[in-house]
Amino acid sequence: MQKVSQILKSFDPTKDKYISRDFQAFGLYLAEEMEDPKNKGMYIKLAKINHRAVLERALSFVKDSNADNKVALFLWKLKQIKTEAKDKVK
Repeated sequence: MQKVSQILKSFDPTKDKYISRDFQAFGLYLAEEMEDPKNKGMYIKLAKINHRAVLERALSFVKDSNADNKVALFLWKLKQIKTEAKDKVK
């Protein structure tokens, strides 16, 4: 996992012109980790609307498992974590 400062140091505005925000870089990182580059837009959207800690927790769960369908497991765990957080607030 890279820190924001590391991402910004390696950011080249002429080469990386489509990645201008932190959530975009994190979304692309998620797509690479999930080995799902064709749905990178979905991961960028998830990184934009969800807290990074929640996404990292779901990603950690997927990395620890040996599931065949990592994307489905990631989305299921993300939904479960968000539901647990809502239940704690109530």
